[in-house]
Amino acid sequence: MKGAHALMRTLVGAGVEVCFTNPGTSEMHFVAALDDVPEMRAVLGLFEGVVTGAADGYGRMAGRPAATLLHLGPGLGNGIANLHNARRARTPVVNVVGDHAIGHRRYDAPLQSDIESLARPVSRWYRSSEDLASLPGDTADAVAAASSAPAGVATLVVPADLSWTDGARVGSPVPPVAAAAVTADAVELAAKALAGGEPAVLLVGGSVTRERGLTAAGRVAAATGARLLAETFPAVLERGAGVPPVERLAYLGEMVADQLRGVRHLVLADAPVPASFFAYPGQPGLLVPDGCSIHVLAAPGDDAVGALEALADVVGAPADGYARQGADRPERPTGALNPISAAAAIGALLPEGAVVSDESNTAGIFLPGATAGAPRHHWLCLTGGAIGQGMPVATGAAVACPGRRVLSLEADGSAMYTLQSLWTQAREGLDVTTVVFNNGSYAILELELSRVGAKAAGPLAQAMLDLGDPSLDFVSLARGMGVEATRATTAEEFTDQLERALATPGPSVVEAMVGRGLGL
Repeated sequence: MKGAHALMRTLVGAGVEVCFTNPGTSEMHFVAALDDVPEMRAVLGLFEGVVTGAADGYGRMAGRPAATLLHLGPGLGNGIANLHNARRARTPVVNVVGDHAIGHRRYDAPLQSDIESLARPVSRWYRSSEDLASLPGDTADAVAAASSAPAGVATLVVPADLSWTDGARVGSPVPPVAAAAVTADAVELAAKALAGGEPAVLLVGGSVTRERGLTAAGRVAAATGARLLAETFPAVLERGAGVPPVERLAYLGEMVADQLRGVRHLVLADAPVPASFFAYPGQPGLLVPDGCSIHVLAAPGDDAVGALEALADVVGAPADGYARQGADRPERPTGALNPISAAAAIGALLPEGAVVSDESNTAGIFLPGATAGAPRHHWLCLTGGAIGQGMPVATGAAVACPGRRVLSLEADGSAMYTLQSLWTQAREGLDVTTVVFNNGSYAILELELSRVGAKAAGPLAQAMLDLGDPSLDFVSLARGMGVEATRATTAEEFTDQLERALATPGPSVVEAMVGRGLGL
């Protein structure tokens, strides 16, 4: 058995069933092995940022890792932005990065690079296999590392000569490390903070933002009078009718200050301490109010859901003592197409069981309110802030969730980073409906230009934020990659086109012309 076959068999044996790939010469033996290992589904991406983002979307929804197959350091480098997002989402991903044959490294061939320095910042685990006997065990260790609590990105580098050499054996799976139990003392301290009579907030994130965790958190909030909030960009937020509702921390620091004003106790359940996304002149970076005490109930890697359930019992919360989101949809909108009417249309039409990949940015500020009472669904956020995530994550989520409609909500500027995702969706026949909000600008940067205190922007500065010269034609771009597309200029057109797209099998694009800039 060649090393590449042993590697793939070890991956499959450890539960990795999908490989998102953009291979090169060093990975050809892995590619050749695909025909001999039908249990592994290979999905081709035309750009490594699509590959890594799709692995992120798959891992978020499947709860287990997919593999990526990347070509040396430059291929890994092309995928780093979405590996950064996967790291922030704590998504299980196994990167397999091909490398030059061990004896070839000394020649400093054109593609030779420092793979380790590229991989370390986005990987919780890194290893380069240096002999055939170690390769199967290294592979099993990579899967275990990606899957252990807290989950993350594991990167395994495989020199080409190990892939083509005979004599390898399949490795045995390695059990992942489970989440750690939270101590009774931590639960008691959180109970005192929340039920002590002073204004308190229970901030949840990570593993807590699905129904079981939100139910436990809702019980605690109802029993103690504490306010329940979620981190700004959860990796996966379960929401909709019947699910305990939770308000997310705002993106803008000024709005977070309003949300937390007067709070004396902040209890964290698998959530980070609130901080501004960027530094702004004269404004605080840490968004915790003065005089507020921070209490960590559960850190990443802890059993946060179990801790919240124990906390609910300690504070005497009834099993059914929590709020549930009511069923409520907006009316089908009419008139001008803008972020408000577009959000209303999406709220009116969102299918039950949908998976929403949200990279709508400024065009999506009305979406949370418009979709809160829609049938239950999962919402995937831009966890690390590196744009170009939305369409690849939608692609991977569709692979992980056959039979569910994936709705990709995409800003026009962000769409151009990984537009190749559409080709993969067409090739795989994935049920992804993409809405591109076309406002002809990097509208988020127009907002930030003033917030950072930059002087009034002149024509050259404005030109750097403008996407209208020439205008982007997403209908033509989508059709060029085999995806049917339409363009909407009114609320009625958008609603009708979105309704048809959601009901049609396979991928489609609706380009929503929502107006210049912020479109408000």
